[in-house]
Amino acid sequence: MKSLSDVQIADALAPYGVSPPDLQLCETIRSYISLLLRWNSKISLTTVTDPLEIVRFHFGESMFAASCASIREGRLADVGTGAGFPGVPLKLLAPELRLCLIESNKKKAAFLSEIVRDLGLERTEIYRGRMEDYPGGEPAFDFVAARALGMHAEVLEWSRTHLSVDGRVLLWLGQADTFAICRAPNWNWSGPSLIPRSERRYLLVGRPTPF
Repeated sequence: MKSLSDVQIADALAPYGVSPPDLQLCETIRSYISLLLRWNSKISLTTVTDPLEIVRFHFGESMFAASCASIREGRLADVGTGAGFPGVPLKLLAPELRLCLIESNKKKAAFLSEIVRDLGLERTEIYRGRMEDYPGGEPAFDFVAARALGMHAEVLEWSRTHLSVDGRVLLWLGQADTFAICRAPNWNWSGPSLIPRSERRYLLVGRPTPF
């Protein structure tokens, strides 16, 4: 696999509102992609295997939320994170973010453990289990993120009981789901924001309203 240059990575991320990444971030992204593709030959982590498209589709679309929701610090739960998207790219942009990766699949959780270790991600935990089994009494989240997970009603119900007072939900959705969820009761939504380089995928950011 030919390694991507810093310029290629910067150009790929620019449409998503990511300012030119520093050398360390570019190297981290290259390391992530290398590890992702190596594991992907053994277990199904992504159908996108071209490195440049991985930067655009996985890193760019994930990082797009940083500007839309002003993510700089706080506590973020990535529900059904799979290969670590969107949580890990957001963590790379906002190192002070405290990240919880929630993934029920044992092999995917093992991949995430290697990613966290190899990239030296601090203030990052992996919960291997379903979101509904996540222990109560833990500190509330400032953000709950779900990308291409489905189970939207369940995610919103779970988020309502796990978000901080001013916490927000971040959903990466197709067009039909976006406009259906915008009509969901008891939630205030901003957006939807069309994801750059996409015609039918959106980012939706919302807060629960009091019952």
